[in-house]
Amino acid sequence: MKPDRTTSRKSSLISAAALTALAFALTGCGGDDQQREYAIPSTLCGTAVDSDTLAPFLPSGHKITVRNKSYSGTKGCQVIVDNKLIFTTTQVWLEEGSTTAFVAARQSLDMPSHSAEAGRFRYSGYEAFGKTRGCVDAKYKQELYTIMQASGSKHRDTEAMKRLIISYTKGVEKSDECTAGAL
Repeated sequence: MKPDRTTSRKSSLISAAALTALAFALTGCGGDDQQREYAIPSTLCGTAVDSDTLAPFLPSGHKITVRNKSYSGTKGCQVIVDNKLIFTTTQVWLEEGSTTAFVAARQSLDMPSHSAEAGRFRYSGYEAFGKTRGCVDAKYKQELYTIMQASGSKHRDTEAMKRLIISYTKGVEKSDECTAGAL
């Protein structure tokens, strides 16, 4: 049986539509890495960070800038991609006896509902808070806390934020800020 021209034309249109849909799907599956023209940092303002875990929070773009935004008692770092603030880290000294939940309540854009290590870490899909161990300023009776916020990112991942805050806090515990006392 010979197919008529109408069947042949429909078959060609279906094939063309399928190829177009496949092309759009493939270009969408590449993710931000495909269009990222900058290197993912392995440190943020001198503190080591897990760049593999940080990468999904950073969008495609041409230029990344990491700015130190520290001031008295606080060490801050901003990650800017193509002039848009994407990610921030903060190390802040607070009164001894404070809790991570207290810090999160004061600094969070949306109270994180997840916690780890008996509340030492609090996190959500785009922000996290941690309490360092052994980073105490005896003179001023303060302890060092860590904050990471990806408020400029479209990516949300609670497990990634948990890994980031734990590894970042451990990096802070090994830093000069931990042993030097108040900044």
